[in-house]
Amino acid sequence: MTPTTASQNFDDSTLHGGLTPADGIAAVSPFVPSAMLFDTCHVGVVLRVVLLVQAVVGVGAMFGTAEPLDWLLRFSLLTGGVLPATLAWLIAVCVFKGRLNRLDVSLQWLAGTVMGAVAGVYGCGLLSLMGLLLPAPWWASGASGVLLSAMVLAGLFWRAKARTPAATAARLAELQSRIRPHFLFNTLNSAIALVRAEPAKAEAVLEDLSELFRSALADPAESVTLGQEIALAQRYLEIEQIRFGERLRVQWSLDASADAARLPPLLLQPLVENAVRHGVEPSASGAQLRISTLRRGGSVVIKVTNSAPAGSGQPGHGLALTNVRERLFLLHDVQAQFKTAFKDGLFQVRLEIPL
Repeated sequence: MTPTTASQNFDDSTLHGGLTPADGIAAVSPFVPSAMLFDTCHVGVVLRVVLLVQAVVGVGAMFGTAEPLDWLLRFSLLTGGVLPATLAWLIAVCVFKGRLNRLDVSLQWLAGTVMGAVAGVYGCGLLSLMGLLLPAPWWASGASGVLLSAMVLAGLFWRAKARTPAATAARLAELQSRIRPHFLFNTLNSAIALVRAEPAKAEAVLEDLSELFRSALADPAESVTLGQEIALAQRYLEIEQIRFGERLRVQWSLDASADAARLPPLLLQPLVENAVRHGVEPSASGAQLRISTLRRGGSVVIKVTNSAPAGSGQPGHGLALTNVRERLFLLHDVQAQFKTAFKDGLFQVRLEIPL
């Protein structure tokens, strides 16, 4: 991987190189994962919903108040009921999201807005019990709950819809990568060269290739474990080790306690493959590749580092890097971090995800 700038440094990998926006993504529905409408268990979603509701309440509190102090007091009063009601709605949706997502779309919206009405009445009840809202506007509170929950559901709907093209593009790119000639031919040629001299190695190469095909053609999933991604990347590097020999020097530093972390499927391999393509392939002396995982409390740090010999390789367009970043943030939102750095002849991609 040789960088073009500090922020985008990847060329198109075998996984992502041949795909263009005009390749008819929407026509291949079997590769579109089911969208999760009621996905409110993420910290980022909770923060956005709370801020949205508080913003609406703040604007509503401006009506009927003439002074900033009056507005602040009224806003604080309403927050005492609105905030618990909002959190109750989010928790209920998170707990029952499995059942809610199995409903028809119309029933999903109905269930979400009914729960919003209940949450609105609940918030009104809290203020009424404390004697802060007399007389209690039950109907208005229920209607406000319906309206706000409908707004939140609309945002969640478009967020879920945004997952589809990104996941579909990635899946198509992964599938296409397996049938692109250069990777397949190189692997088969390596196996043919080993058939007579080292048949056991030839068999291992073909098994690794078969596993890569199986992973690309498997039923799509929203996420896989880091352990599965590591195993797949190891198979890919074993194939490339036959091809490059001593030019490919791989160092693994893996934390077993981090293996349960979730990633979008086939997210790690494009990073590893680009490291080989831009670090090892263009250099006569090869390059050093290091993959590390480390658990830090409730998060996991993943690093892919490769040496980039001066003057070797072609600058990339950043398409694979952008694809990886978007898929990672679609799964983990604000809980994910994605950084790149190039210093002293080393290019590094650093991912941080929740465990």
